[in-house]
Amino acid sequence: MNFLPMLQALIASNSISSVNADVDQGNREVIDILATWLDDLGFATEVMPLDDPRKANLIATLGTGPGGLVLAGHTDTVPCDEGLWQQSPFKLTERDNRFYGLGVCDMKGFFPLAIEAAKSFLDKPLQQPLIILATADEESSMAGARALAAAGKPKARAALIGEPTGMKPIAMHKGIMIEKLLIQGKSGHSSNPALGNNALHTMHDAIGVLRALQSELKANYHNPLFAIDYPTLNLGCIHGGDNPNRICGHSELGFEIRPLPGMDISELQGLLEQRLLRLGAAEGTQVSMQHFGVPAFAADEDSELVALCEKLTGHRSESVAFATEAPYLHQLGMDAMVLGPGDINQAHQPDEYLATERIKPMIKLLEELIAYYCL
Repeated sequence: MNFLPMLQALIASNSISSVNADVDQGNREVIDILATWLDDLGFATEVMPLDDPRKANLIATLGTGPGGLVLAGHTDTVPCDEGLWQQSPFKLTERDNRFYGLGVCDMKGFFPLAIEAAKSFLDKPLQQPLIILATADEESSMAGARALAAAGKPKARAALIGEPTGMKPIAMHKGIMIEKLLIQGKSGHSSNPALGNNALHTMHDAIGVLRALQSELKANYHNPLFAIDYPTLNLGCIHGGDNPNRICGHSELGFEIRPLPGMDISELQGLLEQRLLRLGAAEGTQVSMQHFGVPAFAADEDSELVALCEKLTGHRSESVAFATEAPYLHQLGMDAMVLGPGDINQAHQPDEYLATERIKPMIKLLEELIAYYCL
């Protein structure tokens, strides 16, 4: 199967992942499609089921031995509002030298490109293996990448993650911490404050603490390699109470922190708990937190892969604020970096697209990397 039919089939398969269970889907159909294609090409395919039976990773290997190259990507997409698209997000549409479809940029479109590049090596004796890696739930929980890290595989010399970077090498990115603060109070008639414990009073104090931490992070941590050179803290969403004449019995705040490389997520989570959990004592409320974090990433200073991609693309490596699966592959001992054909400005929004002019250059780049690491 050639590039276009492959891309059509992947876009047609709904693999939305979300923290909202009502819209969360599985990626198993996409994994099975990829496994069939790669198996037919002579790859040894291993499907790694996750705890959710609808979801899995795929490790497809051509050749044997130590070392080699991993071409990695995630098979899930973010949710979408179909009414905001000019065409169905699940039907690949070509218009104005662009391919439109949910995930075409971020990042289902990477897999047909990787497979096209791999086809040039099917009849060549590989000295080191080529591995095409497809993961689940990158857009929600990183469950796929976490499962790989826990299993200690795959192993290879280098790993390229094909996230949308405009074909520029990315050697560093911030992490992301998704935090939920939960405050349980006690409702009562608002005419008498003594009848309850107001969760919003505690929330007010908590927001003050977080605003102070926001300023503290900006003042104390810097990395000039980033456009926003400090760790950001964003207060994202808040919910609480049910009526003006009732004491607020429950409130929740969702916020995020994007730490710089070198900042320890577990230490930051501990700092948050130290400053926030004690606030309920004064108001008689119960304060708890839920954490989710993806580490920041920095490629090795002497990264062979970064140097090679800088040479092949003509671009110096850069840094970005969004998070990827790179730290998990780096944790497995691979020389990792991020480079893909899409643009991050087209990701996560209606009418997501991939410019057709990027297709041939990306395939050529992948062919050169495969030749370098596998022949």
